[in-house]
Amino acid sequence: MKLGIDSFAAVPYDTAVTSTPQDCAQALEYLLDRIVAMEEAGLDTFGLGEHHRKEYLDASPLTILAAAAARTSKIRLLSAVTVLSAADPVRVYQQLATLDLLSKGRAGLVAGRGSFSEAFPLFGLNFQDYDALYEEKLELLLALRDNETLTWEGRFRSALTHQAVYPRPYQSPIPIYVGVGGTPQSVVRAGKLGLPLMLAIIGGETHRFRPLVDLYKETGLKHGFNEDQLTVSVHSLGYVAPHGDQARDEFFPGYAKTFSRIGQERGWGGGVTRAQFDAVTHDRGALIVGDPQEVADKISRHSEALGGIEEMRLHMNVAELSQEQYLQSIHLLGKEVRPLLDQ
Repeated sequence: MKLGIDSFAAVPYDTAVTSTPQDCAQALEYLLDRIVAMEEAGLDTFGLGEHHRKEYLDASPLTILAAAAARTSKIRLLSAVTVLSAADPVRVYQQLATLDLLSKGRAGLVAGRGSFSEAFPLFGLNFQDYDALYEEKLELLLALRDNETLTWEGRFRSALTHQAVYPRPYQSPIPIYVGVGGTPQSVVRAGKLGLPLMLAIIGGETHRFRPLVDLYKETGLKHGFNEDQLTVSVHSLGYVAPHGDQARDEFFPGYAKTFSRIGQERGWGGGVTRAQFDAVTHDRGALIVGDPQEVADKISRHSEALGGIEEMRLHMNVAELSQEQYLQSIHLLGKEVRPLLDQ
């Protein structure tokens, strides 16, 4: 099983509005240092999201990943996810191919619809076209991946007529995943296209997502793809510290702040309590927070519950951790959790 880390390049929400350009530059420098540490710890993948909000610095993820490519030589670099509905697939493909050339074949893209809506008004799009935009743009992105020259026509972008698109990537084909948050429609789409699935599980109990994984694989097999093509990766919230209680105590405050704020924005109700946090960090809960043995055991249980997964990527960046805490967690994940999983 591959093991990696995802990030949204977050800065503390309380200080985001007053952050200076120098503060943001320092936050990105810290992020690049962490990516280097991930490679040194032996982790396989780093994934970077895309948001257009004051508390996240990942509005241009492929730019940040290009900077990471210049400082690393082995770790895979993924967008996780690119909000494809709000982007021009031609420009996305060109930027992805350029990253792949810079990294000598380490790039990949997770195409998603995004869990926030701010990209739609920002780029002049109608949120009512949420599904149609994504479906059409994914179709074009895959056509660009598979054809150096193509003719294509859709609703939301000008047509292409015998148009060549460059540069071409280092890898052939370059990996494109479908990122989903738990809707049957999304996993069916991934299965029909035979694309690898990245499943975001950030709450509840992991075993409840097994029917979606089964639906994805059944759909893919019906459409002529083999089991080796129908792989599942999981994005989950996680953090490792030397002691389990220490990990949970350090992770909870930032986690509670983040999800309380999101809950208020979306009308979900009050703040996140410690009891709620403890419920999602128990044996069957989605969050992977603990000491190295606890984290390894939890990852193994997640994989078993879902019928086997190709990769687990932990998202630590929802908590307001110090750079030292991040670096320690990265080291523990690579040097202690990884060997336990490999046993």
